[in-house]
Amino acid sequence: MRAAAGLRVAAGATGAALLGYGAYLLWTDTRAGTPLRVAWWLAGALVLHDGVLAPLVFCLGLLLGAGRARGVVRAGLVTAGCLTLVAGPVLLRPGRPANASVLPLDYPRNLALLLAAVACATLVGVWWRRRGR
Repeated sequence: MRAAAGLRVAAGATGAALLGYGAYLLWTDTRAGTPLRVAWWLAGALVLHDGVLAPLVFCLGLLLGAGRARGVVRAGLVTAGCLTLVAGPVLLRPGRPANASVLPLDYPRNLALLLAAVACATLVGVWWRRRGR
């Protein structure tokens, strides 16, 4: 038990140190106004997560995840929600980039393929839970 607590403290200290270093670089190595824009972006991400993603996953988990497979359904929903949030900025970008090599892939198709893979994995997990017990 002590080793696990020590690992948690070490991981937390490492994360805090890296966060501090990132904040230092953001403050010193960027143009004026960038830290404020990053703060607004992070606030928007927090509101989007806590105001949209978490309640949606909770409600869908209650509706769809009855019985033994509830955890599997919620894990699939959380994964799909996080994938959608990560892909959001690329999918919602205004217009085409000036440099075609900046975003060269078909991101809507790739997101759809990833969400289909998550749905398939979730269905397999639900089937496995219901079959196995």
